[in-house]
Amino acid sequence: MDNSGRLDRGDGVELAWAERSGVGPTLVFLPGFKSDMNGSKALDLAEFCAERGNILLRFDYSGHGESGGRFEDGTIGRWTADALAVIDRLTTGDIVLVGSSMGGWIALLVALARPDRVVGLIGIAAAPDFTEKLMWEAMSPAERAAIQRDGVLHVPSQYGDAYPVTLQLIEEGREHLLLDRPIQLDCPVRLLHGQQDPDVPWEHSLRIAAAVAGGDVQVILVKDGDHRLSRPEDLALLRRTLLPLLGEDRA
Repeated sequence: MDNSGRLDRGDGVELAWAERSGVGPTLVFLPGFKSDMNGSKALDLAEFCAERGNILLRFDYSGHGESGGRFEDGTIGRWTADALAVIDRLTTGDIVLVGSSMGGWIALLVALARPDRVVGLIGIAAAPDFTEKLMWEAMSPAERAAIQRDGVLHVPSQYGDAYPVTLQLIEEGREHLLLDRPIQLDCPVRLLHGQQDPDVPWEHSLRIAAAVAGGDVQVILVKDGDHRLSRPEDLALLRRTLLPLLGEDRA
């Protein structure tokens, strides 16, 4: 059975969520930057869980999808707090996190905050530290001057309209950087990454794997895969990768 609703995170901003009931562990899908819980990977996971009888929780960060709030007010810390609010109030027991792009960064932060509950983590083109490594460091001197002057920079996107990158996002993101020190996680970590990814270089997943302290870490590279990894063969790979984390080695 599917349930959905809206959760007040405590300040009047409501977070939209949808849950597929079933058996645990609970899969929690964390979308990417400017994405939402109705993307192709999230919906394929919903179908996967319906077929298997697993619990799946999907949600939208504030300023994304069906949730309230302004996108421009969001930060890595704020969106991580959104994820924790939904997880803490709507789930119990063991959880497996599946994070796409920015969702991979937030999944790592959630796992660090709830190490007793997270029993597995999958990153899909996971992008920890992207505000610094892939945004700030890629800006020209003129772009840096503009964002410091105006507080926002509108960046073209191949996926649609230009999106706003705020100075607040960049500066607050520095409080959550992970790749400059060991990431103290012991749960199984699986990192899927397309080698044709134009947004997050596949080498980023190798840096994550090197930083994670636990030994059960695997990087799976898809030679012809793009950033989204949403083709049928990519979704099948995600399903196969999930099975052992759910306690099964076969479909």
